[in-house]
Amino acid sequence: MEKYISIGCMSGTSLDGLDVVACRFSIDQKWKFEILKAVTIPYSHKWVNKLTNATTLNALDFVFLNNEFGKFIGKQVADFCTDLPEKPDLVSSHGHTIFHQPHNRLSVQIGNGAQIAAYSGFPTACDFRSLDVALKGQGAPLVPIGDELLFHNYDFCLNLGGIANISFRSEGERKAFDICPANMAFNYFTKELGYEYDLDGTLGRTGKIQEELLSLLNSLEFYQQKGPKSLGREWFEDDFLPLISSFQLPPEDILRTLYEHISDQLSLAIDQYPKGQILITGGGAHNVFLIELFSEKTKHKTIVPSAQIIDFKEAIIFAFLGVLRLRNEVNCLKSVTGANHDHSGGVVYLP
Repeated sequence: MEKYISIGCMSGTSLDGLDVVACRFSIDQKWKFEILKAVTIPYSHKWVNKLTNATTLNALDFVFLNNEFGKFIGKQVADFCTDLPEKPDLVSSHGHTIFHQPHNRLSVQIGNGAQIAAYSGFPTACDFRSLDVALKGQGAPLVPIGDELLFHNYDFCLNLGGIANISFRSEGERKAFDICPANMAFNYFTKELGYEYDLDGTLGRTGKIQEELLSLLNSLEFYQQKGPKSLGREWFEDDFLPLISSFQLPPEDILRTLYEHISDQLSLAIDQYPKGQILITGGGAHNVFLIELFSEKTKHKTIVPSAQIIDFKEAIIFAFLGVLRLRNEVNCLKSVTGANHDHSGGVVYLP
């Protein structure tokens, strides 16, 4: 039996912090994993501002930020690993997405892997999207290979992060696509009320559904497209937010309408497939109101796992992507991203 200890690092569009997890992966006939340690390191206001405003930087300052964020990740990993019982074989980092324009053959995640390797002291795999985009894929989602090999007991894997995405097997192959904004949208309008996020959906419950806005949101062109397809902050800022802002509604009513819209889109996207079990993870799995609405609308059985799996599933899978990269095995599926062929993506730096 072959074994690896890998550190997975994930920074999502909701900007709540850096997820870091240490996992032991083993393979006999099938892959198995064990979580050794997992933490979320909250971002300071400084880092939230830096990552939020990265799209406005000139070329030189952008390179400086890429290095600075890599150094930050490397130092956090080094501290994280001080009490691990065994030395990790590698660090595997998603980085933080700043630009995602697959139609322009572009997807950029910052967090320089050379800096991570230098400051953590461990081999580092990163930049998992660039090869896929070069091969005419979307560069996302990347998690489905982990769903296929680590979470295959479920018919569907639904991630409710900044963006909601789904992964499942259909006609003998893994399929996946982004569905709609999720926490990215909730958090944006919750902050107008002075809160970082809508705990349990409490704020959203108090508002009223604005039917005209709901109808327009549900009619957005992206929802008519077939997969593979993916969303980024650009679409959220250019297409989604202006539509909502044109109505000048109270934040509570916007939130309530968003809950209806997002639960609508989740059920529409998934209910076209045969009935099964849905594993729900990501920060949105903690949102009681959202889960209630979706569970009422979908024909599938919804399963919310332990808090550790909810919060760290993506980081676990990125740790796994690095292991597959070290083994030079497929870690990105053409059936998911639309690339020319399956491949092993990622750049590896040795300290």
